[in-house]
Amino acid sequence: MLKSTFLKAVAATALTFSTWASAQAVDLQFYFPVAVGGKAADTIQELTAEYVAQNPDVNIDAVYAGSYQDTVAKAITASRGGNPPQLSVILSVDMYTLIDEDLIVPFDDYLTTEEDKKWLEGFYPAFMENSQTGGKTYGIPFQRSTPVLYWNKEAFKEAGLDPEVAPETWEEMVEFGKKLTKKDASGNATQWGVRIPSSGFPYWLFQGLAIANGAELVNAEGNKTNFDDPKVVEALQYLVDLSTKHEVMAPGIIEWGATPKAFFEGQTAMMWTSTGNLTNVRDNAPFDFGVAMLPAKVTRGAPTGGGNFYLFKGASDEQNKAAVEFVQWITAPEQSAKWTIATGYVAPRAETWETEEMKAYTADFAPALVARDQLEFAKAELSTYQNQRVTGIFNDALAAVITGQKDAETALKEAQAQADEILAEYR
Repeated sequence: MLKSTFLKAVAATALTFSTWASAQAVDLQFYFPVAVGGKAADTIQELTAEYVAQNPDVNIDAVYAGSYQDTVAKAITASRGGNPPQLSVILSVDMYTLIDEDLIVPFDDYLTTEEDKKWLEGFYPAFMENSQTGGKTYGIPFQRSTPVLYWNKEAFKEAGLDPEVAPETWEEMVEFGKKLTKKDASGNATQWGVRIPSSGFPYWLFQGLAIANGAELVNAEGNKTNFDDPKVVEALQYLVDLSTKHEVMAPGIIEWGATPKAFFEGQTAMMWTSTGNLTNVRDNAPFDFGVAMLPAKVTRGAPTGGGNFYLFKGASDEQNKAAVEFVQWITAPEQSAKWTIATGYVAPRAETWETEEMKAYTADFAPALVARDQLEFAKAELSTYQNQRVTGIFNDALAAVITGQKDAETALKEAQAQADEILAEYR
């Protein structure tokens, strides 16, 4: 009887402690977007649930907030309404906008130990270009990417091309594209050689052409664009020529979201899209496919892309510390490997690629290494103060040229003048 009473008392004490611990837990709200197909949303939820199970002193409400554009809009609206999330994954290019709006705090105040600083240095430099400014770290790379070229090996073989070799230069992409484009008796294309999307965020894939031609669209401070650089003009003319001159790509605006499906259905033999689509393509392409770095002109080159973690103002020190610890956990090798394998995003730290899981994954699926290796040639994605206005101007210029309303030089000169007007106050 005495023993039974004692055990009941212990159990009651444990239950009381558990209830107290739960009541004392730090609450975090975490917004995340999903911009590609595949298992991204499910994997985020699984990883978050795993962390909470291991850390009962933290409650994390992971909120799927829609596209990147939806997520930043919701985060800004919630912040202005006095109810910001403590943590959010938002495009790396929105860093200057979030700073300008005074909505985020740097991570540096919470990364004080030598171990913390070593952790920060472990991210690929190309990804940190869109994560740091003014000597401070505002973003931690997470679902990061670069655009890559995917090709249908069966279509290559049918066209008399080596199915194991992708085009390495702009000239080869045209040459291959001509062999891959198929037309019916009426002259309508049944299969295009290549598809480079120009909707959604057209500037991003276009940067793959501009960088390869030796141009950078913006300076490192985010306050001066180079839209009218002759190298940028030449790159835009090449993009238009793929349709109008070489006839290897569909004319007009090409939809971002419909591109993987067009690839799966044989409407295009090559496509440019995010490495974040890698798992989606692996799961759904009904043919053997390859993945390659973007074709070169004067150099190899690609923009980085994707989302960073940001800490929002309005959180307590306790919440910020808990958020940083979660970020450190989810970017650690084991979790990062799981995320990369599930989605195709580039693991942003070299140590992840050394795990047994990633070694086994890449041994079985070598295309996963392409985007990582392309980081050697990657440059920061277009990002400025008042980023949405400036990129909107540039996207409109691209669209005007792609649809034949303006010539490349005129449209880009006008875009540069408008961007200068906006960014003058930040210089």
